Amino acid sequence: MNELIQSVERRQLRPVPEFRVGDRVRVHFQVVEGSRRCTQVFEGVVLKIQGKGARRTFTVRKLSFGVGVERTFPVHSPKIERIEVAARGEVRRAKLYYLRGRVGRRARVRESRDFRPEDVGMTSVPELEPQVVEGGVDVDGDGAGPADDVEEAVETVEAAEAEATGESDGEAEEEAGEEPEAEAGSEEAVAQKGSEEAESDEPEGGEQEGKSG
Repeated sequence: MNELIQSVERRQLRPVPEFRVGDRVRVHFQVVEGSRRCTQVFEGVVLKIQGKGARRTFTVRKLSFGVGVERTFPVHSPKIERIEVAARGEVRRAKLYYLRGRVGRRARVRESRDFRPEDVGMTSVPELEPQVVEGGVDVDGDGAGPADDVEEAVETVEAAEAEATGESDGEAEEEAGEEPEAEAGSEEAVAQKGSEEAESDEPEGGEQEGKSG
């Protein structure tokens, strides 16, 4: 069951920019308001990254009119259109919780001067490989193992049925071709029988004529 869950999660992975804690990022995400759907941009510093695979999330913090606002996004969420890395931060911590107690210039993170946004790479997504689970069926629903044997058995049965139907048709044609010969033989037998009866009747008539004479 764990393999099935992992395969489903791997299908949800998608390539995203390589960012880390301390980077300043712009997250373009979709917001649904009634029947309308619009895209909003949330720009701030990555406070923490946690989880792995399809469950990986990251928290972005920004200051809005002097008030700290944090928001957590799933990295591979379909509602996120794209993620842009605006600056690379130089930090030595995995969690920047100390920024919550700072305001103004003290809440800023030191940024790298050698960073260029066009140099940001994309994360690689592992290729999906068919995995066989119990019952001989892989995660894609295609047959594997015993299922292949079942398909082969079905093909052999269909071939046997096709051969049987072909043989029956051939026998029917042969029978249809033999029927005229049988009828012709029966006609010859009737003619021979009639000639024998005629021959047997002729001598009797001659003897009767001789006796009468």
